[in-house]
Amino acid sequence: MGTDKKSFFGVMKSYNKNFWVASGMELFERWAWYGLFAVLALYLTGSTDDGGLGFTHTEKGQIMGIVTAILYLLPMITGVIADKIGYKISLIIAYVLLMTGYYFMGEVSSYSSVFLVFLWVAVGAAMFKPVASAIISKNTDESNSTLGFGIFYMMVNIGGFVGPAMSSTLRTQYGWKIIFLQAAIVIGINLIILLLFYKEKDRVKSSDTMGEAIIGSLKNMWEAVKDTRLSVLLIIMVGFWTMFNQLFYTLPTFIEDWVDTAALHNSIAQVSPWLASFMSGGGTSINPEMLINIDAGAIIVFQLLVSYFVLKMRHVSAMITGFIIASIGIGITFYTGNGLYTILGIVIFAIGEMMTNPTFSSFIALISPKGKEALYMGTYFLPIFLGNFLTTFISGNLYQAWSDKISLLQTEMASRHIEMPEITKEFTKNDYFASASEKLGMTQVEMTQMVWDNYNPNKIWYVIVAIGIVTILALAIYDRLVIRPKEAAAKSI
Repeated sequence: MGTDKKSFFGVMKSYNKNFWVASGMELFERWAWYGLFAVLALYLTGSTDDGGLGFTHTEKGQIMGIVTAILYLLPMITGVIADKIGYKISLIIAYVLLMTGYYFMGEVSSYSSVFLVFLWVAVGAAMFKPVASAIISKNTDESNSTLGFGIFYMMVNIGGFVGPAMSSTLRTQYGWKIIFLQAAIVIGINLIILLLFYKEKDRVKSSDTMGEAIIGSLKNMWEAVKDTRLSVLLIIMVGFWTMFNQLFYTLPTFIEDWVDTAALHNSIAQVSPWLASFMSGGGTSINPEMLINIDAGAIIVFQLLVSYFVLKMRHVSAMITGFIIASIGIGITFYTGNGLYTILGIVIFAIGEMMTNPTFSSFIALISPKGKEALYMGTYFLPIFLGNFLTTFISGNLYQAWSDKISLLQTEMASRHIEMPEITKEFTKNDYFASASEKLGMTQVEMTQMVWDNYNPNKIWYVIVAIGIVTILALAIYDRLVIRPKEAAAKSI
């Protein structure tokens, strides 16, 4: 039966219990993940007297970039494991890993221990990720899969919005430790949902050993990427994911360092005191994660409208347009220290993201040879994997050298031959900043402006926007040389 023969409510009624259980679990898992990930850069680099770990941006970039890259590579293996041992057992393992990992992330403080525990979390997330999508796939059919995956994607964004919003309030009022406890508790709710409501259907068991199945999966992946049309597209999409990652890796610390969110809070409070209180977590300045969260909020509200608009466009044209819009948006967010421009840039980027990401998935399906759709779709995570590795350098080494406020202030103090103590657990980043302010005879706001004027920390946007421009040009060339000739050939038949 085609979807045109069913009303909207008819399609909604067609989904079984396992579909809704998987959708709900996706919401809670994203709540836990983004509730931590949206503030992780701030926690890792925050001053120790504020409860942060005081890491350098280079260390932050390595922890977030390398571990998350591994997360997006592992589903090629964890998906095979799930098929062998069953979805329910796989999810139980995932939730145990996630609960323990989230909890202990709040208990460790050295670079190596944080890296290893976060890697533990990543393994749990990688166990969950392919299973949730597979349950949706197995519990939908041709008549309801389009809307079904739309609902699933909506759950991703609802969880991605609620998590940071909750974390913003919690960390402001109760400190950093509660963030990790929140994530563990939310995953615990998922475990309860799984045990009480998910009933696994009989599955066809493969005769292959675990090793044979994993090797087979890797061979299939290699078979797909040997298709030049697909592999070139995947390489181009690395640029998009590198830009996207700046929202969570780089922008929160840039806002913390350079954007006067107290002034923004006061401006919003004049219009809506409730909204100002919500975005500040009850504090006196807007928390960076709440500004970042505008991206998820915009997607929840406007994705259907944007998707409808994109339906009228060629896939590649929509992706190019999305890249252009996203590049403009991400450029604006890093261009000034004005909070209103930060908001504007995030909204613009969200529009570009809404045009690009779903279209990318659809386009892979479009260019997939008949009967190999699942094989080709399995390559979706590869550009995300590579994008995270690139982000390790941009958000780490590059930000440390060009944009980190403390590093630039240290350079300024050295140029003036003003002796300052080294930053330690006893003499924190906050202590250094306060001491420098006193020795320079400036308020901290004046000193921040001075460092901005002298060192232009926003120049990191040159690199980020350059990645966007190169990606746009590469996609345009790809369209002209690969896609349009194939479209023309198809029309001539």
